[in-house]
Amino acid sequence: MDSETNDRQYVIESLAHDSWRMFRILGEFAQGFEEMARIGKAVTIFGSARLAPEHVYYGRAETLAGDLAKAGYAVLTGGGPGVMEAANKGAIDAGGKSVGLNIDLPHEQAPNSFQTHELRFKYFFIRKVMLVKYSTAFVVFPGGYGTVDELFEALTLIQTKKITPFPVFLVGVEYWRGLVQWLQGTLVRSGTVSAEDLHLFKVVDDVAEIPAEIDAYYTTANHAGFNLPW
Repeated sequence: MDSETNDRQYVIESLAHDSWRMFRILGEFAQGFEEMARIGKAVTIFGSARLAPEHVYYGRAETLAGDLAKAGYAVLTGGGPGVMEAANKGAIDAGGKSVGLNIDLPHEQAPNSFQTHELRFKYFFIRKVMLVKYSTAFVVFPGGYGTVDELFEALTLIQTKKITPFPVFLVGVEYWRGLVQWLQGTLVRSGTVSAEDLHLFKVVDDVAEIPAEIDAYYTTANHAGFNLPW
């Protein structure tokens, strides 16, 4: 078989696979939109899947989710263990809607057992659309690459005005200090982001005021953004 025939066969097979992939993507979007439209106002809580129940941030996520549920918010997470489990547990224990948007991964993650609503996704980008589209706020606890990826996805969309702004909280002043100092000392100083872009999020340790701050954000006509605590 000559190279031209090989190339032609490769194109035919690729087109066939891509066509089926397109239908799967459309199906995931359709299912996600249909299910999420029924949830109502919601707050997404992100964070590491590796934090054990005895970890301080597990407890804070559980407490915050309970407070949000009592304030009338559904709680959205990635549906896995760690901070996600804590948030789903806090919401369901408080009698609220506890939503897990789970992702199919080769070696992790089993859905946690504290979900009133569960959706499964093959594609990360579809799950991101659901989390952004149906959230009134993001609360980001300490986490790894996935957590930071979702944080900067939201900040980029807000910065570029591709979505309506919403409040973004980073929980853990000491944990996020190095990141914020890098943003201030490298990105702002080099002119690759503006100083105003650092007001797109707020860094906190105490989660008790977050539900009230979210409420206040939406009762203020002009959202001025946040001021950093240092």
